[in-house]
Amino acid sequence: MRVLGLTGGIGMGKSTVARLLRGAGFPVFDADAAVHAMQAPGGRALPAIARLVPGSVRNGVLDRAALRRAVIGDPALMAGLERIIHPLVWQERTRFLEQARRAGHRWAVLDVPLLFETGGDRACDRVVVVSAPVDVQIHRVRRRRHMAAEQIKAVIARQMPDREKRRRADDVILTGLSRGDTTRQVRRLIARLRGANEGGTNEGKGGEA
Repeated sequence: MRVLGLTGGIGMGKSTVARLLRGAGFPVFDADAAVHAMQAPGGRALPAIARLVPGSVRNGVLDRAALRRAVIGDPALMAGLERIIHPLVWQERTRFLEQARRAGHRWAVLDVPLLFETGGDRACDRVVVVSAPVDVQIHRVRRRRHMAAEQIKAVIARQMPDREKRRRADDVILTGLSRGDTTRQVRRLIARLRGANEGGTNEGKGGEA
């Protein structure tokens, strides 16, 4: 089984691409969903988060806005949060890949926003970066997450620059135009992945879902 890394900055349209891949039959590991579950009531990460940021967990419920405010401008707290979250995500990812392998899939997708930043690309046979113009990116984040402009810029600054991600990518999906255009690009990607394997090319990265 081969592993396709899927990444891109906040607001780039990565979730749309992940949905299209999942709809085509590819098993997709959603790192954001895994983190959300860890931070939900009763989640595995809550006790450690409560110790790291006192007051961020009240009556067993995480105040996500309070946590974001605390860590976004404090590199030490952010690093501490990552030391809590990243090993737990790694465990979930390992479990997902083993399940996909046992199920006989040719490809499994790792949907990880910080794929390059955490070195997760080293576990991938191919990496797809989802990208959009910065003004589109900021507009999407403001509309969907109701974050202040300063918070958005701080999040973007913490991530690897989009141009560097695109430079490292095997494939780039551009989402700045229409949903239909994005869908056509993803379909071409899927055809390349499947065709490479079926045709026996030397890419070594193809396969069926």
